[in-house]
Order: sequence, then C-alpha cells, then structure tokens
Amino acid sequence: MRLKDKVIIVTGGTSGIGEAIAERAVAEGARVLVHGIERGDGEAVVRRLGAAGALHLDDLVDPASSARIVAAALSAFGRIDAVVNNAAIVARSNLATTSAANFDRMMAVNVRAPLLLIQAAFPHLKANEGCVLNIGSINAHSGQANLLDYSLSKGAMQTLSRNLANAHGTDRVRVNHLNVGWVLTAREYAHQIEHGMPADWPEHVPAQFAPSGRLILPAEIAAAAVYWLGDESRPISGAVVELEQFSVIGRNPNKSTTK
Repeated sequence: MRLKDKVIIVTGGTSGIGEAIAERAVAEGARVLVHGIERGDGEAVVRRLGAAGALHLDDLVDPASSARIVAAALSAFGRIDAVVNNAAIVARSNLATTSAANFDRMMAVNVRAPLLLIQAAFPHLKANEGCVLNIGSINAHSGQANLLDYSLSKGAMQTLSRNLANAHGTDRVRVNHLNVGWVLTAREYAHQIEHGMPADWPEHVPAQFAPSGRLILPAEIAAAAVYWLGDESRPISGAVVELEQFSVIGRNPNKSTTK
C-alpha cells in the first residue's frame, strides 16, 4: 500500500492515462477524486473504484472550475495530499491552421487549469506536505509539425513544473513532471482510425516510434506515477522524467534501427 490514506485529485481521470492512474492509486491504498467531463465514462470508473472513488464533472476552460474541484475533493474525503494534472486537449494544428481561439482554448485547459488547480489546492498540499504530478509530453521539447499549439502548451507546462518546484521547495510541496511518449489509449486508437489507419494499426507501428515492438500502455504510466505520488520519492522535486522508448536528446529518427 504505497499510497495508503492519501487523497489524490486526478484530472482527466475518466479515461486513458488518468483512468489508469486513478485505478492504480486506489489499488495502492489512496482515495481519488476523479475529474472529467463525460458522465458515463466517469460513473463507470468510480463504480470500479468503489468507496475510494468520487466523481466531479467540470469544464477546465472555466477558471472557476479549480475551486470547485478542490471543494469536491474536500467534501468527499476531507483532505488533499496530491494533485495529478493529467487532463489535456490534444488537437492537430500548424502555422497555417492555428487561430487565436484554438490557441487560447489549448492554453486554458493544458496550462492555465493546472496552474489554477495547484493554486486552489496549495493550502491543503502545504498543510499535508503533499505533492503535484504534472503529466506532460515529449512534445514539450519541440513537438511535431502538426501539433503546434499542443507542443507550445506542453512546453509551458514543463516550465510551470520546474518553476513551482523551485519556488515552493521550502513549503515542502513537491512538484514533479512526467513527459510521456506515444501511449496506446482507447482515445488514441479511435483517433488514428478516424484518420484512416486500419483496425490493426497498433500492431504495425514503425520501429522509430516503438522500438520495443509496441506502444506504451496507460497502466505503465500509472505504475511510474505511483512512485512520484508516494513518500518513496521524497524529497525529490523539480524532476522532469521522460517516459519514452528512446532517448529524446540526441535521437536521430531517420537512422535505421534494423541490424
């Protein structure tokens, strides 16, 4: 029970990586406030979690949602020990297709909402010597050409993590960050189908993206998250960890991986 008695907020917890983190956290003894926007998905998740789970539906575009999420966690479980900022918009854009409206919405959900949620939860995190785990992306480093706005938002989130870790170490609130690679979530599977990929596309991912022969699974990200949410990782703060199948720095994607 590596997270015994901890109360954790997980945004975007009704599917994908967030759902996997919520389930693993409960398995490790935590209670979880599952945030999302889809009622059906959320209710299914908290049914599986039982008494250790509670659901809160809210749109992170609304700046006031952060205070409501914190209030929901306190109402359900009486304390807050950790915040996992996992919710994000992933939308294609490039220099030709982006717009002020698209950029603003991306930044509102992917950067402003995590900042405001940490701000709203901070008194409780400080009182309990808690922690924040931000779920980022390797696109923070430069990103794909068709993920312009998303990459910018993840770069900003990475800076947010490091800034808050440096600013609040003496408050004994740790802030760490996971930059994840390509993960096979149900949403990612469906997204690729919508863009013309065959039903068995995960079995044929090029080696330059999945040298192991398969994509990363949500449960594998959740397993890593447990360490950063638990007391085992004290007093480490400000860590940015790449959860990818290859070295991001120095990688040459055009180099053949075959022997």
